[in-house]
Amino acid sequence: MSAMCISAMSDPLLAVTDIHTYYGDSYVLQGLSLSLSNGRIAAILGRNGMGKTTLVRTVAGLTPPRRGEVLFRGRSLRGLPPYTIAQQGIAIVPQGRRIFKSLSVRENLLLPTSVLARASSRGADAQAGRRWNFEAVLKEFPQLAERVDNPGGALSGGEQQMLAIGRALMANPELILMDEPSEGLSPRLVQQVQEIMQRLRSLGQAILLVEQNLQLALSAADDVYVLSAGQFVFQGTPAALAKETQVLDQHLGVSSVKTA
Repeated sequence: MSAMCISAMSDPLLAVTDIHTYYGDSYVLQGLSLSLSNGRIAAILGRNGMGKTTLVRTVAGLTPPRRGEVLFRGRSLRGLPPYTIAQQGIAIVPQGRRIFKSLSVRENLLLPTSVLARASSRGADAQAGRRWNFEAVLKEFPQLAERVDNPGGALSGGEQQMLAIGRALMANPELILMDEPSEGLSPRLVQQVQEIMQRLRSLGQAILLVEQNLQLALSAADDVYVLSAGQFVFQGTPAALAKETQVLDQHLGVSSVKTA
């Protein structure tokens, strides 16, 4: 096998290089770089207001960086509108779920199969290999199967989170951006979200996870980044972070953590 082929195989799915993102005159992300490969979960940790959601929005094209580069499958996302980036194979599970409460579970799940959503540029091979369809998602989330004709607004918080994840899967993305998926959930449902992420990873799914629940993030993630004032102050494994007591205390407000 040639060196060129080996390099192509080892290239990360997502490569963020020295991005600088602003909201107006507010300098939010100050030179961040990270990479993420298929079948791995990278968790972004940090206190509120440090730029975690802005990073998700930057990758998705909702708040493009003024400087730096976001590469997906080796291709630049610079200048692409968010819907085109989604068609490339990136889906979001947004903070607060943001399901359509007046639509049924069925209708929410089928939204990513609309004509616009199907206009993917990933090619015939990617389309032929689609893993997720309506039946597969309902099998993954039996709670939703029991409420398939109920309006989204009638679901519990946990069911709405399952619906938001299921809706993202219906797009058959290569990368899922998850922003605070455990927010407002009971400990039992937090555990369920963790199990779902681990199952997705075992299927080769890549996940960029923004999460306030430190224990969930460390239990699910392969790689951890701690964000403070727009810059990474730590990157490494969950086990390595557990030994960084100063980072834990100063940037996450805890004295110690347990890792899986």
